[in-house]
Amino acid sequence: MRRALEEARRAFDVGEVPVGAVVLDGSGELIGAGHNDRERTADPTGHAEMVAMRDAASTLGAWRLSGCTLVVTLEPCTMCAGASVQARVGRVVYGAVDLKGGAVGSLWDVVRDRRLNHRPEVVAGVMADECAALLTEFFARRRVG
Repeated sequence: MRRALEEARRAFDVGEVPVGAVVLDGSGELIGAGHNDRERTADPTGHAEMVAMRDAASTLGAWRLSGCTLVVTLEPCTMCAGASVQARVGRVVYGAVDLKGGAVGSLWDVVRDRRLNHRPEVVAGVMADECAALLTEFFARRRVG
């Protein structure tokens, strides 16, 4: 999660919503990393998770991320949760809960829907306070400025 937080800080520094993500292979090696970049790229899919999963797939040379762990500072939205299922991610680990848009247990629970053909393990609340604090600071500064 510390590495994902570094990615979130990179987003913060360039004015993007500070969410960061990394993908680890089965042995715990970093194979993908990313942070939100929707503003810079004008890409609605530019969420940290999507960027990190694309990076990991490129590293592996395959779209299947079986046995991999997606670590993200904020609970994934429906798009990112769905992409993690489609990529066959083995585990989703996240920090702060997203009560307004989270799709890994709070608002929806896409990844554990029994109707889907793949259900990653979920570990929630890892370093949640640190992850939430960065988001709180970002939005507080936006309201003041």
